[in-house]
Amino acid sequence: MRASRLFTSRALCSRREFSSSTARRAINKICSSASEAIRDMKGGTTVLVGGFGFSGVPNSLINALRDRPDLMDFTVVSNNAGMPGVGLGQLLETKQISKMIASFIGENKAFEKMYITGELSLELTPQGTMAEKCAAGAAGVPAFYTPAAYGTIVQTGELPVRYNKDGTVAVMSKPKETREFNGKPYVMEDAIFGDYAFVKVHKADRMGNCQFRLAQNNFNECMGKNAKVTLVEADEIVEVGEIAPENVHLQGIYVTKVLKSTEEKKIEKLTFKKSREELKNAVTGAATSRERIIKRAAKEFKDGMHVNLGIGMPLITPTFLEPGIEVVLQSENGILGMGGYPAPGEEDPDLINPGKETVTLANGASLFGSHESFGMIRAGRIDLTMLGALQVGMYGDLANFMLPGKVKGIGGAMDLVANPTKTKVVVTMDHVDKKGNPKILTQCTFPLTGQKCVSRIITELAVFDVDHIEGLTLIEVADGVTVDEVKAKTEAPFKVSPDLKTML
Repeated sequence: MRASRLFTSRALCSRREFSSSTARRAINKICSSASEAIRDMKGGTTVLVGGFGFSGVPNSLINALRDRPDLMDFTVVSNNAGMPGVGLGQLLETKQISKMIASFIGENKAFEKMYITGELSLELTPQGTMAEKCAAGAAGVPAFYTPAAYGTIVQTGELPVRYNKDGTVAVMSKPKETREFNGKPYVMEDAIFGDYAFVKVHKADRMGNCQFRLAQNNFNECMGKNAKVTLVEADEIVEVGEIAPENVHLQGIYVTKVLKSTEEKKIEKLTFKKSREELKNAVTGAATSRERIIKRAAKEFKDGMHVNLGIGMPLITPTFLEPGIEVVLQSENGILGMGGYPAPGEEDPDLINPGKETVTLANGASLFGSHESFGMIRAGRIDLTMLGALQVGMYGDLANFMLPGKVKGIGGAMDLVANPTKTKVVVTMDHVDKKGNPKILTQCTFPLTGQKCVSRIITELAVFDVDHIEGLTLIEVADGVTVDEVKAKTEAPFKVSPDLKTML
C-alpha cells in the first residue's frame, strides 16, 4: 500500500515536471525584427514610449512605426519627444501622433511649433505624476492623490491642450479634483492605461525576462508593466537563466514580444570631466554674478544630505563643496549617488543627468526607475532641492516653467517642490530679468510651479529667507551692495535681519 502511494506520488510529480518543462520549451517571445513585432499594431491607440532624453529610447520600434504611414492618430505617452529627425521627433514629422502626453518639450522646436500652431494636442504633465500614472495603471489602480501641482494651472484646468491655427485655444485642460489629507491638499490624478508599450532594455530572454543597465530604466519599467501589449527591444538577447532571478527588472509576464535592437545609441549632450580648478576657473571667468551665486549656494550643503539639483547653476555647485562635506546627489531619471562628468572615452549613453549630459556614478550609487525616484522625492526623502526660477513670490510661490508665448514644459519641478516641510527648496537666480524687471515679487505673474514652497532665495545681490506666512527676510547682502539697492530691485516688501551679514 505504502509503495503504491509512493509510486503514485512520484508519477504525479513526474507529470508536473514534464508538463512544466514542455510548457517552458514552448514559450518563445522573440521576433525577427521590429517591423515583425508591430505587424498587428492598430492606429488610434495609446502608446507608452520609454526613455529619458536619448537614454533608454526604443529607437528600433519607433523607426519601424515611422515606416508604417498607414498607422496614424496615436496618443503617445513619453517624457519628451526626441528631437527633429530623432526618436519620436520622426513620428511628429510624419504626423502619426495626434496627441502627446509629456512633461517636457525642451529644445525640440518642431514639437513646440506643432503644439502652438494647432497641429498637435499636448497634455503637459509633471514628470513624477506621469511616472506614477503609468505605475498606477500597471498595478490596476485607477486613480491616486499627489501633492504635486496643487494650486497650479495643471490642477485648476487652465493649461491649453490644443490651439487653433490662429493661436486661440481650442481645447483647455479640465480642473482636477482635490482633497485634503492630514491638513495638506492633494490633487487626484487618473491612471494611464496603455494599449502598447515600446520599451528598451539591456538584456532579454525568450521568456520575456528583462534586465536594465545603468540609468536605462527611467520610464521603461513602469510603462513596460502597464500596457496590454509590451514590445521590448534589447541590446542583447540571452539564454533563459543567464539573467539571475534577482536581476530580472521587468518580468516576462508583462512582455509580449522581444527583438534585438538594431539602432546605435545616441548621446544628446556629450560632456567631459574638467578638473576642479578648470571648473572653478570657468565659473570665475563667467559673469561675476553667476560665480557669486554658485559659491554661495554651495554653502547650503550639509554633510550627509541627499540633494537634487536642477539644470544650470545648481548642477555646478558641488564643485565648490567645502572640505569634509559629503552629499549624495539624486537624479530624477533614477540615480542615487550621481557622480561628475566622465573622462573622454568613459562616456556612456545609458548614464545621463537631468540636463541630458553624460555623467558617472559615485561609489555606493544605486539605480532605479523614474516612478521610484519621484516616490522618494514626494515622500520628502530628499533633504534639499536647488533649482532656478523665473519669479518667486514673497510667501514662497515659485514660477519656473512657462513664459508668455514660450512653452518648454514642466519637467520634474512640480514634484520636487511638493513637500517643502521635509525638503528644503532653495532657488538660485539673477535678481532681475534681462529687461531689469524684478524677479522677487509680491505675487508671481507667471504660471506657478508650486505654492508656498521656497525656503531660501540666493541671487547675485542678496540672500533671503522665506517664511510662508510672514514673508521675506533679507539675511545677507553681497559685498558692496546696499540694502537700498536690494530694495530698488525687489518688488516685494521684506524685513531686514538685525544680524544682516555679507555674502561669503
